[in-house]
Amino acid sequence: MERSAGILLPIFSLPSPGGIGSLGREAFAFVDFLHRAGQTWWQVLPVGPAGPGNSPYSSTSTFAGNPLFVDPELLREEGLVTEYDLALVRTPAEGPIDYQRVGRDRAVLLRKAYRAGSVRDADAVQAFGQANPWAETCALYQALKDRFEGKAWPDWPDEPLRRRDPAALERARRELADEVNYHLYVQFLFDRQWTALKTYANGLGVKIMGDLPIYVSMDSADVWAEREFFQLDDAGSPTAVAGVPPDYFSADGQLWGNPLYDWEAMRRSGYGWWIRRVDGAARRFDAIRIDHFRAFESYWAVPAGAETAREGKWVKGPGMDLLKVLTGWFPKTVFIAEDLGLLTPAVHELLEASKLPGMKVLEFAFSGPDNAYLPHNCVPGCVCYTGTHDNDTAAGWYDHAGAAERAFAEAYLGAQGREAVRLGLLRAGQSSVAELFVAQLQDYLGLGSEGRINTPGVAEGNWRWRLGPGRLTGALADAIREETWRYGRCRALTDEKSAGTAPGAD
Repeated sequence: MERSAGILLPIFSLPSPGGIGSLGREAFAFVDFLHRAGQTWWQVLPVGPAGPGNSPYSSTSTFAGNPLFVDPELLREEGLVTEYDLALVRTPAEGPIDYQRVGRDRAVLLRKAYRAGSVRDADAVQAFGQANPWAETCALYQALKDRFEGKAWPDWPDEPLRRRDPAALERARRELADEVNYHLYVQFLFDRQWTALKTYANGLGVKIMGDLPIYVSMDSADVWAEREFFQLDDAGSPTAVAGVPPDYFSADGQLWGNPLYDWEAMRRSGYGWWIRRVDGAARRFDAIRIDHFRAFESYWAVPAGAETAREGKWVKGPGMDLLKVLTGWFPKTVFIAEDLGLLTPAVHELLEASKLPGMKVLEFAFSGPDNAYLPHNCVPGCVCYTGTHDNDTAAGWYDHAGAAERAFAEAYLGAQGREAVRLGLLRAGQSSVAELFVAQLQDYLGLGSEGRINTPGVAEGNWRWRLGPGRLTGALADAIREETWRYGRCRALTDEKSAGTAPGAD
């Protein structure tokens, strides 16, 4: 990477008349905004089909795209749905996401698109399936989930299908051929829209940073299809599950519930599952943030059935054995290590050995002058954030910080009060020696806790925030670019042809 800056905004948070952010006009407009604002990076959250609680970190496939992100307006432009179809599902372009309604409405549109385009696009869909071997497995899994009323595979009443008996799978493919083809077509549509967006962004010098969750969901095609790589018993139930011990976010820790990897089985296979996983991500993104990096050194294993994560223990992870494989297979891929949480000397040693850039989060910094996250303690090559998707906004953080923490921040930043500290945090990140500085868009907009994306350990109300239309003004883009230029992270503002095309630009 070069010295640069970026903005964190999930796809689902884009404004859209379809009830959730998507890969259409507003996504392209946000790229225009980033370009005018001098930003090199757009960081997104995982873009797979969201699981229970609508978390992007709990997906039914580590390879697939989220059908809810397929843009309805683009479907109309392709002749796959009509304006009348869109009018039936159009909703206000702002406000919290209503996932139940969006899921119902988007399914109606996608079914119509499939009926209209499956024959026309048959050759292209076949080529997509051949280039993406995971897609047929994912489509079959989703078709079976639909048949069994949304149940996860361990709860399917058909035991041969649970254990992937070849004869049972072949029978299901015949009986559910149309449903399998439908889900394959949806993935084809997502891929086509995503590729168009990424091509446009890269053409303007904007790169996309993706987020690779450390774990996959039990309710996923990944575990169902390759259960030999996970810590499961003979019946397919987890023997231990993932989480983290008590920390800054939760006194009981966080019980994620994902099945843990059988790292010895992974090693014997040459880590082929991970190679395929990263290959898919590397084709979709320009950089990959490896979520929960510390689990590569040691991971928190919680006995299956435990009520809280407090009952877990640390178990040794694959360490450099895996990281050398990934960096060797993908030497041109930019990896970023999310090295947050309870870090030990061994985790620091692994990060140094891997030579991957780690993360510094300013909202964690103001406990005292020795805090590693303070700007003067940042190291060259790291990535500095005001806060991540798991943090409050900068203004919200100030509102809820303790008195001592707030006083230290004000003294350190030379700023008094909520607004001055918010701006001070942005300047501190921009001026740091970090190779890349990333802020949540909400921090540039000055939003408080109403703009928070996720509160770890809280089951309800997350992943719902959307940007209101008209907030991305040309004046805001120019102000961000001026600050970014001042600290050597972009070129000076010019009369570039594409600048000023963001919605509401003035």
